[in-house]
Amino acid sequence: MIEFRDVNKYYGEYHALRGISATIRAGEFFSLLGPSGCGKTTLLRTIAGFEDISSGAVLIDGRDATEIPANKRPTNMVFQSYAIFPHMSVAQNVAFGLRRDPGSKAEKAARVEEALAMVGLKGYGDRAAHALSGGQRQRVALARALILKPKVLLLDEPLSALDKKMREHMQVELIKLQRQVGITFILVTHDQEEALVMSDRIAVMFEGRIAQLADPETLYRRPATKDVANFIGVMNFLPAEVVTEAAGRIAVDVQGLGRTEIAADQAPGAVTGEPATVGFRPETLTILYDGQAAPERETPGSVEEVVYYGDMTYYDVRLDGVDKPVRISMRNTPGRPVLDIGTRTRVAWSPTALVLFR
Repeated sequence: MIEFRDVNKYYGEYHALRGISATIRAGEFFSLLGPSGCGKTTLLRTIAGFEDISSGAVLIDGRDATEIPANKRPTNMVFQSYAIFPHMSVAQNVAFGLRRDPGSKAEKAARVEEALAMVGLKGYGDRAAHALSGGQRQRVALARALILKPKVLLLDEPLSALDKKMREHMQVELIKLQRQVGITFILVTHDQEEALVMSDRIAVMFEGRIAQLADPETLYRRPATKDVANFIGVMNFLPAEVVTEAAGRIAVDVQGLGRTEIAADQAPGAVTGEPATVGFRPETLTILYDGQAAPERETPGSVEEVVYYGDMTYYDVRLDGVDKPVRISMRNTPGRPVLDIGTRTRVAWSPTALVLFR
């Protein structure tokens, strides 16, 4: 549905987009994820036609969009602020995009009702827009965008103004809506959890470039770079060195864990004899209790910090021989005690959980 071909964008001497090449499939929920200033909103606006590109090409449904003005593109956009007209009713807001449509009043009213029902606001048409909650205003903005039946819906951080509970609810509602209407959704967000929950694929961006484009599980479990690993969720890092590489297996010395072997796909760009960094997620480590045997490997350490969250407890454990503690997440199951600071413990781990970075 969307193809970027070596897209560059300059603002004077500032290089905002740097050789972006990627494709977005029809009917896909796709996210552009990255920190503020990485270029994700600029890239979204090139699809909408709100930003010209300096070089390269943006194709929409196989057509070069360079010469297509924004109002002629098969896209619509939901802005972070929603841009709801407070002096209009809900129905008037939703119908705003139909003002030049040749259809009759009855046809337009039917389309408004259909759009409102689609976003769960059936019967809200006569309500004043200024009397709506944040979540309801967001739904009105979605209905206004969807009523024009675009091929691509662009979402510029549409949930950032909502509180945590409403944001989580709307994430699920957006997923259901996208499946229902079947069109391509492209979301811009800096919220890693939001992107992981909602997306079929995610492009992680830093400094105007796509660092990795993959499905959520691949990004989380097999990040391609240390920057991606550090940005997506929580990742522990330990110094390491590649010892040998043969037959698709890599031997690596990891500070605090010792020597182990990992598969080649766990070590992108590994070079024998050079220093490296090993990363692993907090949930891949397990604290062993009361003589419990480790399923694979174990290493000793001491608890330095305890953070209790009800269903989970997060421990900072300093492994023997390591300068900084690692974060371990443990589910609080019945009968499992919460350890005190200073407790000596044993930590179980598996080589399959490690990812090695240059």
